[in-house]
Amino acid sequence: MTRIYMVRHGKAAAGFGESMDPGLNALGREQADAVALKLKGIGPLPILSSPLARTQQTAAPLAQLWSKTPVIEHAVAEVPSPDLASLEERAVWLRKLMQGSWRDVNPELATWREHCVATVAAIRQDTVVFSHYVAINVLMGAATDDDRVVVFSPDNCSVTVFETDGATLHLVERGREAPLTKVN
Repeated sequence: MTRIYMVRHGKAAAGFGESMDPGLNALGREQADAVALKLKGIGPLPILSSPLARTQQTAAPLAQLWSKTPVIEHAVAEVPSPDLASLEERAVWLRKLMQGSWRDVNPELATWREHCVATVAAIRQDTVVFSHYVAINVLMGAATDDDRVVVFSPDNCSVTVFETDGATLHLVERGREAPLTKVN
């Protein structure tokens, strides 16, 4: 079985309702350094990252330790939000989404979810993947047969470990949880 180490990005400099693509703040950069040291001994392994700045910046310290270049993987990016008039409306939309289940979403989001699961389940060698809260929840839900959008609350730079046989995800270790994630 192939092991997938899913890392949630470090603390962002701005929230979902404040910026489309924030980088890390000072704490987030410290968290990225710490998770790199934590994972250093399991590799070097391939590194995949969401295309967003906060995940790429979180991946950078581990990539440097392993002398690896992260591969951008759009399937593990942030949940795609509809075109809304403001960032504030985007945050309201996300809060509502996070209270629901996947059976209640539109076809575009259902397709995004299926693609996220299929892409990660198809990984053929042990890999570290830097991703986002909802995407990691998508994988947790697939591995535990739970249809809720939010199955658990992965903390910044927590590592959730899955195994895959090429088609199905199995939970090995649930990452450290945050007390509560606030959508700002």
